[in-house]
Amino acid sequence: MHRARRIGLALALALALAVAQAAAAASGGSQARVPRGFVGVVLGTPLFPNVDPTLFLDDQLNLMLSSGVQSIRVPVDWAQVQPYRRMSQVPSDQRYLFVQAGGVPTNFSLIDQMVAEAARRGMSLMPMIINAPGWDALKHTHGGVVSIPRADGPYARFLGALVSRYGPNGTFWLSNTPVLPVRMWQIWNEPNLLPFWPKQPWAQRYVGLLNAAHDAIKRVDPGARVILGGLPNYSWTSLQKIYAIRGARRLFDVVAVHPYTKQPKGVITILSFVRAVMNRSGDGRKPIVADEVSWPSSLGKTVHNVGYDFATTEAGQARNIAQLLPMLAKHRTTLRLQGFYWYTWASTEHINGLAFDFAGLLKYIPSSFQFIPKPALTAFTNAALALEGCQPSTTIC
Repeated sequence: MHRARRIGLALALALALAVAQAAAAASGGSQARVPRGFVGVVLGTPLFPNVDPTLFLDDQLNLMLSSGVQSIRVPVDWAQVQPYRRMSQVPSDQRYLFVQAGGVPTNFSLIDQMVAEAARRGMSLMPMIINAPGWDALKHTHGGVVSIPRADGPYARFLGALVSRYGPNGTFWLSNTPVLPVRMWQIWNEPNLLPFWPKQPWAQRYVGLLNAAHDAIKRVDPGARVILGGLPNYSWTSLQKIYAIRGARRLFDVVAVHPYTKQPKGVITILSFVRAVMNRSGDGRKPIVADEVSWPSSLGKTVHNVGYDFATTEAGQARNIAQLLPMLAKHRTTLRLQGFYWYTWASTEHINGLAFDFAGLLKYIPSSFQFIPKPALTAFTNAALALEGCQPSTTIC
């Protein structure tokens, strides 16, 4: 291991250990205030899906565990997993990586790694499946960071293949232990935004994709939970558009919301607006998940904060986390809040980069191969372990 990287990682682990021990002493082994899996993070680049073996995913997952993380939301890039329509199109030197799944050559290697490592630590996964491969991508004239499917069938078959591999009776578990099946599947991300759904209007077409995905998932695992694509901005009005489509209500089990806002109390306000829409639509019994909550520490570091009122400093990021997590626990029952995911675990910060490049609890420094903990990690660890009564994610307590 690179010496600088080893030192940076050791400092991060030592910090999390010290904070966890302090939380344990303060709590005195108090009873958990939230159910298992309530506390989560989003795991994206640089760790997943572009896993570089030099980044030591194992070490970061261990640090997550000691920081109170019990659930991970991971993006699954469909275009990366099924880049070719036929096996004959796969380069000969890559064919050993692919197997047939849903009639399409599929490279499960990165997902296999993530599922196995999470299972070893008892951490639940919520995969978010996004981005159509070129062979099923709808051509569009608007700018987008991902492609949407031209036809819904291939996406649905891909979901069916994932559930058949990682669900309760999945083939993956025939040769992998411990067994911890994936039971939550999120259908796309921010479909109400042009960058993630570059074909407007979005609602009718998204519900069509949701319909196909729902049926494919439930056919393999009737007990699986279908998670709505996370809705940002005026999420409650976007949700109303979905409910307005006949039959849409039966197609999801959990509503997902990205309650980005300036103040921690605003997160509760947004979730309350969403809950009110659900109640009026006859969905009062369904849970909500806040699948992205964050305050990027980008203030003074980038010119790309335009349009956001929630950029802050590293100290502000930590302060907001310390305030928010107890609020989420306090309002969990009235909101029927299943859990939350901090966006994001680690990010690569560049001067004048995008605002969300500063959202991580840790910052990755490519030049020295280090993950540097920010004050936010301490705040997150303290609050998360307090909510969990210092159990059961780690043996520290």
